Formats: sequence, structure tokens, C-alpha cells
Amino acid sequence: MAKIAIIVFADTITKEALGKVSNAFVLANEALENGDELKFIFEGAGTKWIGEMEKEDHMLHSMYTELKSNITGVCAYCAQAFGVKSEVEKSGLTLLDEYKNHPSLRNLFIEGYHVLTV
Repeated sequence: MAKIAIIVFADTITKEALGKVSNAFVLANEALENGDELKFIFEGAGTKWIGEMEKEDHMLHSMYTELKSNITGVCAYCAQAFGVKSEVEKSGLTLLDEYKNHPSLRNLFIEGYHVLTV
């Protein structure tokens, strides 16, 4: 069993970023199907995805809702900095603030996760 952490930093403004998030969801689903341990975190400008994917007409909405219960959380600091904290709170996802109001990415390495950033 693998330990996989996926960190989404990609902004919402390009088709390339859309592809990165879509592929991150595919990897996450593959990991879950194979019984791997998964952590999935939205960080930086990636926090902006939550409000977008909560919209039912967004092309990633169904992938997002399928994975939502397995999303570890969203950076508290960055959600505030990018003006999407209320959208994240409304989504029900956890705001992560373990290290200086950010998720502790260092802990992922200590816990033995293979970390992929997109």
C-alpha cells in the first residue's frame, strides 16, 4: 500500500491548470481504488478551486463530489488570502492550519507520503 499526498497549487485561470486538477483527481481515485493512503490538499491559488467546483455546472463538479469525502482539506491562510474562505467554509471542507495557519507539508514527508504537487 502506498502513501500518496496530492497538493493542488494550480490556479483556476488556465486550461493547463484544469488538466492538472483533473489528472490529480484521476490519481486520487486510482489510489483509493487500490487501498492506498491518500491526503489531498488545496494550497495557495489552488484554494480557489473549491468555489468553482462546488458549482454544479463546472466540468469537474462530478469528479470533485465523488472525491470530496476524501479531501484532507484546504489551506486556511491561502483561502483567506485569495478571498475564498467563505466558499471553503460553505463547502464543508476542513481549513488546515497546522503550521503558521498553513497545512504542515513537512509532516507529509515525516509520515512517509510520496508528495505530488500540481
